[in-house]
Amino acid sequence: MEIVKNFSQSKLVKNLFVILIGSILLAISSKIKIPFYPVPMTMQTLVVLIIGIGFGWKLGIATIMLYLFEGIIGLPVFSGTPEKGVGLIYFTGPTMGYLIGFLVAVFFAGKFNYDNNLFKNFLKLTFATSFIYILGMLWLGGLIGWDKPIFKLGAQPFLLAELFKILLATFAINQIKKIKKKF
Repeated sequence: MEIVKNFSQSKLVKNLFVILIGSILLAISSKIKIPFYPVPMTMQTLVVLIIGIGFGWKLGIATIMLYLFEGIIGLPVFSGTPEKGVGLIYFTGPTMGYLIGFLVAVFFAGKFNYDNNLFKNFLKLTFATSFIYILGMLWLGGLIGWDKPIFKLGAQPFLLAELFKILLATFAINQIKKIKKKF
């Protein structure tokens, strides 16, 4: 019985550590701005996909929830913070739908089974990522009004960068799986 108790405690500590490291990586990725056309890109959505693939959907959702909680309580973990504000006020601004979309994206990225078929893996990751933009544009439209060009403002400028990040994640799947097996 003592062995089972110690094993479950060590697994819990390991999982909490993984979740914390994932939220830190996500926060760092939100601060990385890479010059890209037509707008600079952050690496957040790439890290969301990597967390899903590497951690699985359960730890992935826990990681994103911790990240969102950190931002809501005022830690400057979101892209554009602290320059554009922090906390709940920033969270409920124009980017909230995208941030909530991270939860759905990490769920699907973690739930899918990946094989050596790059095309199928690419489609799976594209599907997962699409929820970031769907929820983002739904929130943005409700916030600024549906009379505005929501797709042009909330998705179009980011699609080329998103394609690049999905391709990176697609080609990294086998490496991510190898690293996952070591842990």
